[in-house]
Amino acid sequence: MAAIGAARQRRRAPVPDLAGRACLITGAASGIGRATALAAARRATELLLTDLQAEPLQETAELARLAGARDVRCWAADVSDHDAVLAMARDVHGARPCVDVVMNIAGISIWGPVEQLEHEHWRRQVEVNLMGPISVIEAFIPPMIRAGRRGQLVNVSSSAGLFGLPWHAAYSASKFGLRGVSEVLRFDLRRHGIGVTLVCPGAVDTPLVDTVGIVGVDRTAPDVRELVARFRRHAVSPEHVAEAIIAAVEHNRFLVLTSPDIQLGYWFQRKFALPYELAMRLLNDRLVAVALASREGSAPPAAAPIPGGAGGAAAPAARGEAHDA
Repeated sequence: MAAIGAARQRRRAPVPDLAGRACLITGAASGIGRATALAAARRATELLLTDLQAEPLQETAELARLAGARDVRCWAADVSDHDAVLAMARDVHGARPCVDVVMNIAGISIWGPVEQLEHEHWRRQVEVNLMGPISVIEAFIPPMIRAGRRGQLVNVSSSAGLFGLPWHAAYSASKFGLRGVSEVLRFDLRRHGIGVTLVCPGAVDTPLVDTVGIVGVDRTAPDVRELVARFRRHAVSPEHVAEAIIAAVEHNRFLVLTSPDIQLGYWFQRKFALPYELAMRLLNDRLVAVALASREGSAPPAAAPIPGGAGGAAAPAARGEAHDA
């Protein structure tokens, strides 16, 4: 009976099979974006890939071709540059009326206490993590509606879009915002036969784990290194997240929580509000204690680098997300 129910749900999904479908993926040069591109390639998808980093993006394209992608096209672009996104959309729609699947995966991450975050840290994360997906939605979803074809929109948020995690205020501002956009479009787009999927990963072992900006923390301190090691021990792989995303598209699932700890935390938050609040306070106190210990006997840590925009210098991992539990 369960198999029959799954089959019926799959038939009702706007995109029950990715074979031969046109799929746009942002942040495709590394991490979850690359893993998702390769997972889609193995299903004979036509891939439209974009990322700020041109060389790693081309590497993804070559791997996708070897994995079985029907066709692969690439654009080196900054999703926070609205004009660049519109130019890419014109190029794409010059060859087809619309794409079938839009995946907003690109993102950056900078954490820190509010008294040490600079305005640029807030602005840049909102530009990339929230306004970037909004630009992509503006450019690619209306043509999908006009074409009258069923499709799917995927927005990758974070567990920081679900929980009040310590030192995540700027990051969460962007990720909670993307969650809100997804919640509204889930209902707005339903009448057009377009599904919406919101992905909230917890810990994911991507290259950005080693480079994510943490303002006011000495990352070489033993306690900080232990926290990073602990993060890695319970992190899932980008490939695990990618398969969860593909399955959600094929079955038109709205909320995707990629690991058991996030599933449990989300349930706990909704069912037990006061214990959740106490748990968040304890977690915050623990992180502050580690940060203070990291500063003792060392020079003040430098501010986290701020990824550049289109035409500017960008941090090496500026488009691969280190999602956090």
